[in-house]
Amino acid sequence: MTAANETPFSDRLADVKARIAAACARSGRSVEAVTLVAVSKTWPLADLQSAVAAGVTDLGENYVQEAVDKVNQWQGPAPVWHFIGPLQSNKTRPIAELFDWVHSVDRLKIARRLSEQRPSDKGPLSVCIQVNISNDPAKAGVAPAEVEGLLADMAGLDNLTVAGLMAIPALDLDDTTLRQQYSELKTLRDTLITTYPDCKALSMGMSGDFELAIECGATHVRVGSALFGQRTSQPKD
Repeated sequence: MTAANETPFSDRLADVKARIAAACARSGRSVEAVTLVAVSKTWPLADLQSAVAAGVTDLGENYVQEAVDKVNQWQGPAPVWHFIGPLQSNKTRPIAELFDWVHSVDRLKIARRLSEQRPSDKGPLSVCIQVNISNDPAKAGVAPAEVEGLLADMAGLDNLTVAGLMAIPALDLDDTTLRQQYSELKTLRDTLITTYPDCKALSMGMSGDFELAIECGATHVRVGSALFGQRTSQPKD
């Protein structure tokens, strides 16, 4: 598998892992504390299977139909599947049935449907509440002040585990602002975890800023183009 720059995927994966390790070292964290979610949306199944063969353990998908097709067609040892895109209430069932994580829950209605549709034999679905840390009208997510109330409402859903918080900052923020917003999300998580001990994850940071996010406490970084290259298409969902 190669991108436009013809760099082998294994080399790009090694580079990203080295950058993760360096960011962990700078912030006094263990590299085992950070999960690399390879964002594989729009890439064909063969590329995903090559990525897993190269050492990727977690894959992130954004589009429901594409994601479901890939899971259903998967051959060999399965990765941990993360759904990281926007989720409409009429499309929750296959995600509840097939995925391990959902990072983009921002409404109680979605959470309830995921819980109701989760097969009991698969165990609780791990979900993150998406937080609009930039107060950006172009981004999904709940306001930071609303997170605790939503978490309290979700805590009673039997087939979900609220595993943490997720954020996608506004575009083109400078590093100082990014660091401030990521640090504020970590502070919010640290406050919530005293009452909700399962709320440990911080899903934040993408190809352009995952090192900074790790320095601010990210436990899951969602890296696409730095691994797979630049995408040329986006499917309709």
